[in-house]
Amino acid sequence: MPRAIRIHETGGPEVLRLEDVDVPAPGEGEVQVRHTAIGLNFIDVYDRSGLYPQKSLPAGLGREAAGVVTALGRKVRGFRVGDRVAYVGTPGAYAELRNVPAAIVVKIPTGVSDEQAAVLMLKGGTACYLLRHTYRVKRGDVIVVHAAAGGVGSLLAQWGRKLGAIVIGVVGSVEKAAPAKRNGCKHVLVRGRDDVPAEVRKLTKGVGAHVVYDGVGKDTFFESLDCLRRRGLLASFGNASGPVAPFSPAELAKRGSLFLTRPTMMDYTATRAELESIARETFAAAKKKWIRVQIGQRYKLADAAQAHRDLESRKTTGATVILPA
Repeated sequence: MPRAIRIHETGGPEVLRLEDVDVPAPGEGEVQVRHTAIGLNFIDVYDRSGLYPQKSLPAGLGREAAGVVTALGRKVRGFRVGDRVAYVGTPGAYAELRNVPAAIVVKIPTGVSDEQAAVLMLKGGTACYLLRHTYRVKRGDVIVVHAAAGGVGSLLAQWGRKLGAIVIGVVGSVEKAAPAKRNGCKHVLVRGRDDVPAEVRKLTKGVGAHVVYDGVGKDTFFESLDCLRRRGLLASFGNASGPVAPFSPAELAKRGSLFLTRPTMMDYTATRAELESIARETFAAAKKKWIRVQIGQRYKLADAAQAHRDLESRKTTGATVILPA
């Protein structure tokens, strides 16, 4: 019987349980996927902790994975048994075998490994929509990337540099400065050591950045606003340190008529055409080596709780995958 990680209550990593699960034949419009690699993301922590409420319990965790199609439901077109595929969607990817809607599945192109695809669906897709759609980065733009040694941050820095941007990376420790530099950051600042807004102002001759990409949330929100130039944009796309507290819109006005967005992957891949476009552009960037998927950690499915502990304690660098076998 296939196994999966499930939670029966929300809480810390200790609530993760490895259990045998019954996986029926795929229903209409579904494909059955045997996972070969599963992506670990901070959104999994939000799902586990209850920050993002579960519809019901017990529930699965994990939003992205790659694998092989093992069965097709009725009315599924465009896929065959044996296809290498990847997806990002509702929680449940921490599993050996799973049925998922064919509408969220894409084929993995030649030249992209399963581990790369498992990471690129959410992290790579996030970098894609942030750089190409939320704010269309162009040559000469100054961009600030928080957690520049992390999964999404490393891809933002690499891709941003290839687009011709001046990338200022922010990391949480001195040890992560070197990886961030390798990721393409022209300048690297260390939170707790450097006054991030003051240094950004100094590096931009007092003007500030065009855009700040902030997946940290509560701890960095106002710092991020203070890094921006007049009419700059803060893309606050995550809550690794917790959700941002309510604030007055006047905070944006007094800093120079700033723009703020809280984007999500699902709103940039709401249609099949949008999903295919983001996946195609992301996989193409990987194949052109504009972005290098750096797998910093690999965990067995049974060790998912430890993976969560390491992620939350900032012990991870680059991307992390969970391997079912």
